[in-house]
Formats: sequence, structure tokens, C-alpha cells
Amino acid sequence: MEELDLRGVLCPYNFVKTKLKLESLETGAQLRVLLDAGEPIRNVPQSIINEGHQILKQEKVGQYYQVVIQKEDV
Repeated sequence: MEELDLRGVLCPYNFVKTKLKLESLETGAQLRVLLDAGEPIRNVPQSIINEGHQILKQEKVGQYYQVVIQKEDV
């Protein structure tokens, strides 16, 4: 599973970087994204769902969040 550390990255850049990374992966691949609290964790997972991908796990780890995304064939 690939990981994308977006802690410290502001909206909407964290979504854009997540979307670009997903585009480089094969359908069915999983991507672990690390996001800050606040706007990033509120916006990125919902935007990913809106793009047609699946959120497999979302959990708080210390001061940040870990989100596991599965790329769907969109």
C-alpha cells in the first residue's frame, strides 16, 4: 500500500495531490493518506467519495488522521 503524507498541506492542494496520486494507481489499489485535523479531514474524504472511490478506513492517529482509500474504476 502506498502512502501520501499531506500533513501541513492546505486545502484544496491536499485533495488535488490525492487525486493525482490515485490517477497513477491501478484500479483496486489502496492508498493511505495522512491528513491534518480541521478542513483537510472534513473535505478530502468526501471529495474522494464524490470522485467515485471508496474510503476503507478513517481514524485519528495522534494529532493527524489516517485515511485508507481504495481506487475504483471511475
